[in-house]
Parts: sequence; C-alpha cells; structure tokens
Amino acid sequence: MLNTMKNTVYLIAAIGVLVSCSQSDKLSDAYGNFETEEILISSETGGKILALPVEEGAEIAIDQLLCITDSSAVWLQKKQVEAQISAVASRKKSLEAQIEVLEQQHKNLVIEQKRAQKLLAQEALAGKQLDEINGNLSVIEKQKASVSAQFESIDSEIGVLQAQINLLDDKLLRTKVLSPIKGTVLKKFAEQNEIATPGKALLKIANISFMYLRAYVSGSQLAQIKLGQDVNVIIDGANDSTSNLKGTITFIAQNAEFTPKIIQTKEERVDLVYAIKVKVANSGAIKIGMPGEVVFQ
Repeated sequence: MLNTMKNTVYLIAAIGVLVSCSQSDKLSDAYGNFETEEILISSETGGKILALPVEEGAEIAIDQLLCITDSSAVWLQKKQVEAQISAVASRKKSLEAQIEVLEQQHKNLVIEQKRAQKLLAQEALAGKQLDEINGNLSVIEKQKASVSAQFESIDSEIGVLQAQINLLDDKLLRTKVLSPIKGTVLKKFAEQNEIATPGKALLKIANISFMYLRAYVSGSQLAQIKLGQDVNVIIDGANDSTSNLKGTITFIAQNAEFTPKIIQTKEERVDLVYAIKVKVANSGAIKIGMPGEVVFQ
C-alpha cells in the first residue's frame, strides 16, 4: 500500500512537470540572443597616440573626443606651405611695384607723344623723334602685358598652395577622433603612446540604451508577425525569476536559413527558419549575448 501511494505521488509529480514544461513551451513563440549595433572606431591618420581618454564601460556623448594622434608632421608641412605662400606673395608685391613704375613711364611717354605731335605739326620736330617716342610706348605696353601675365601665374600658384593648406587643415582635424554617437565603450584595443594605423580599430562602441533580440521563427509563424508589431520579451531575472519587457519588431528576414547552432538539438537545427529582430529599451538589465524569448501579441 505504501509503495502504491509513493508511485502515485511520483506519477502526479511527473505529470505536473510535464504540464509545467508544456505550459512553459507555450509561453514563448521565438527564442534568441540580444545584440546591438556595434561601431568600430579607428583613426584616419597614422601616428603616435597622444591621448585616448576613455575606458571600457565609460558612457560617451556624441562628438566627444575619443583619441588624438600626433599631428607634428602635418603641422610642419603646413608651415612649409605657408612659407611658400609668403614667398610667392612677396613676388607679387614686387610685380605690383614694377607695374606702378611702368604705368608712370607710360604716362610720361604719352605726354611726350602729344607734345611731339604738336611740334611735328608745326614742323618744329623731326619725325624720327616721334617714332622713337612711339617705339618706347610700344615697349612699355609689352612690358606691362608681360608683368600682368605673371600676376595671373602667381595667383594660380597661390591658389594651388592654398588648396594644399586646406588639405593639411583637413588632415589636422582628422588627427582628432570624435564619437559619432551617444553610447558606451565596449572594448578598447589600444593605449596611449602606441602607434595608430589608419583603419585599425581603436575602440568598439555602441548605443546600449536599446538592444535587439535576434530570434528565429518558422515559416508558419510569419503570418503572425509584421514590422512595427509590439511583442512581449522575456529575460532571465534574479533567483530564477523572469522579467517581461516591451519590444517592437524592426526586422523580418526575406530569406530562410537553417536554424543557427545556438539552438540546442540537432533536430531543431535542420529546420529552415526566418530571422527577426526585436528592439527593446534597455535599463541596464540586458547584456550583449544574453538569451531572450518573444511572445507575439
């Protein structure tokens, strides 16, 4: 009799576990892991890292300074080009002085030309003298034209040098790396005084105020969901408890794929499923890689 009662108790307990598991299975429509949109921060210029004033886990603001690389080489190049511009500008001033002299000579010759024409009309001057004055005027005009052409050449040269200055100014700006978003430093790949290489990651950052649960649904479940749909998201809490959060479906894959290997059983992994993303506000309880469940409303 005692054994029969024990068997009955075990049977009831087993049934309870099965019912509980069955109900638990019905609680969630999809399963997955949380992720975020991570950004790798790198320097566009190479050189020694003079400052990298952030640490892992630090919260950062948009346009916050994240890194400064050595700009001394670029700064020296800029000074060299500025010196070239000054030298060219001094040549331009010299030409301006020449133009003033030539213009004054031209005025004087025009006065002499008019006087000579009057004297020639009165037959008080030989025609040869007027021809000489006209020749000198022609020479002065050609000299003025030559100097004016040099002005154009100098202006063009200054324009090229100024373009180099603008390029170097841009390079100087790029020695400072600013944060493109408001977020958190997830990973730090370099330290102060190390050498930065263009394109090589210095930091990994992300906005974790929102997280994305990447879950998977079967083809038969697609009719139950749509973009922008509100859903319930379940995450693990303390002491084997769970927490319910609100989420919104922001992505539904157009193509099917085999169930990822994170799904436990081989039988489940051979099924074709569709990936979805659910955006969830994060108060700090959700971590990258943390599992989650979705219940469609």
